[in-house]
Amino acid sequence: MAGYIIKISVIIPSHNRCELLRRALLSVFCQTLLPFEVIVIDDGSTDNTGKMINNEFPAVNYYRQENAGVSSARNFGIHHSTGDWLAFLDSDDEWLPEKLSQQVAALSVNQEYKVCHTEEIWIRNGIRVNLAQKYAKRGGWIFSFCLPLCAISPSTVMIHRSVFEDIGLFDTYFPVCEDYELWLRITAKYQVLLIEEPQIKKHGGHENQLSQKLWGMDRFRITALRKLIDSAQLSKKNQQMAIDMLLNKSAIYLNGVIKRGKIDEADYYQELIKQYSTFQND
Repeated sequence: MAGYIIKISVIIPSHNRCELLRRALLSVFCQTLLPFEVIVIDDGSTDNTGKMINNEFPAVNYYRQENAGVSSARNFGIHHSTGDWLAFLDSDDEWLPEKLSQQVAALSVNQEYKVCHTEEIWIRNGIRVNLAQKYAKRGGWIFSFCLPLCAISPSTVMIHRSVFEDIGLFDTYFPVCEDYELWLRITAKYQVLLIEEPQIKKHGGHENQLSQKLWGMDRFRITALRKLIDSAQLSKKNQQMAIDMLLNKSAIYLNGVIKRGKIDEADYYQELIKQYSTFQND
């Protein structure tokens, strides 16, 4: 790592998670390699987030915006960051002390990579749980592994600024699965470097998780797939894989809305399947 110096901006969006945010920030300032800057975007919190940061973390660049969602908050942070590399941390997660130093060390000998992520430890309701095999992290060209589910956790990733300049920012249309949509765009064009040792604790199970508030998450993944397919920017191989996944997810989701008696939604997905079936194996 000697001689390889990079400026890392840490971007943390938060909404009414004062206590969890404190834990996240402590994990950043306990890093063996400290970042260049730490940015918190308060997405319209009504708790003591601003006061806590002012009193306990004066080195943090704190910004507040009206509540507009996590994608808007992350984009706000990207616009206000000045580092060459951007590391994201969800306010309910925490980094292990070597996270940044491990990523910088790996990137120093793999300088062709512009995206790096790590393995993670999952905590559900305070208890460590084992990851199902389908959630195993991978490196290299991982577009195919990003199609079924979110294959990169935002809190593990570090991305060179040039990637966002190339493929764009988070899409604010998505209230959830915004990371899934971004990873599809990124991994269609960039290889991903993987740190195989866990470098974060990913916490879940708490009541204010967005993924616990919305039924039918796959409808957002289907929309993301449709957006990417219609962009006409994929290779022929990736385009076909994306269409196959869209049809698979749409068929499963269609079955669910039929069971729930959602006639208008069922009609939409039937037409969607019909439309994209014509593109198969063209």
